[in-house]
Amino acid sequence: MDRRTALVPLRYVALPGHGPEDVVADCAGGILTGVADGRILRVGGLDDPTAARVECLAEIAGRPLGLELLPDGDLLVCSADGALLRVDLGGGRVQVLTETAAGERLRFCSNVVALPDGTVYFTVSSRVHPLRDWMGDIVEHSGTGRLLRLAPGAREAEVVLEGLQFANGLVRGGDDSCLIVAETGACRLTRFRLTGPRAGQAEPLAENLPGFPDNMWRGAPDGPVWVALAGPRVPPLGLLHRAAPAVRRRAARLALHVPYRPSGTTGVLAIDDDGRVLHRLTRRGSGFRMVTSVCETGGRLVLGSLWERGIAICEAPVI
Repeated sequence: MDRRTALVPLRYVALPGHGPEDVVADCAGGILTGVADGRILRVGGLDDPTAARVECLAEIAGRPLGLELLPDGDLLVCSADGALLRVDLGGGRVQVLTETAAGERLRFCSNVVALPDGTVYFTVSSRVHPLRDWMGDIVEHSGTGRLLRLAPGAREAEVVLEGLQFANGLVRGGDDSCLIVAETGACRLTRFRLTGPRAGQAEPLAENLPGFPDNMWRGAPDGPVWVALAGPRVPPLGLLHRAAPAVRRRAARLALHVPYRPSGTTGVLAIDDDGRVLHRLTRRGSGFRMVTSVCETGGRLVLGSLWERGIAICEAPVI
């Protein structure tokens, strides 16, 4: 975990929109992302920043967060306003898959994966705070994050795991026997078993990460899991998390009135299915802040950010 190498920037591609929170690669080497005004964009021509092409494929009513590209070319989209959507990228049609779980309206849907049988799992970061107040949940340490399951054809999701600390990024295990969930507020990755004698159970996969894990990406079943670190750990926050709930709630209310500026330290991790860190890439004093997503395409890493107005292209290490 302490062995680190430099994250080498190659180029920056500006976007006509703010906050490309999640980035996913398509089969043609382009990048799909969603920006704050609800547009779903595709970025092509990454090899040459002067020739990069940005096109709008669709627009949703809410704020897009986590994305999952389906084999048929449609895109699953988590709306921060509380819905799981399916978007036809060819025609722009938006379908609401679900807005409820266990009889409760969703809030702050964060990331999503689809299994080969059509089952969809997705995370809800908080049942207390909306996206605009995300800092409040991190400070309060509410533990109201959830992992939800939407069966094929179902209109309402079921809760399969709760009590998570700001549930965020989500990827499939290499053999589809488990899911890996990023708990941003706890600086850890959690494994949720889908098959075998421990199906339905969860355990820590990687703890005490050097930063706050956000969205994750896996390009191939036998490839590494790339983890975006939205910022480095803050030791005083760890102390606050051990305080009484009333103290944390008061601190959260105060935190919402303090202007936020992300750290200048950028970081991503590559891990395997046992939680071992294969690469830790960092860059201090980076001009690209608050890395909330990372994916790999064409031998490059592509970074997304809730804060920036573009994506960053970086050198990928040899795994």
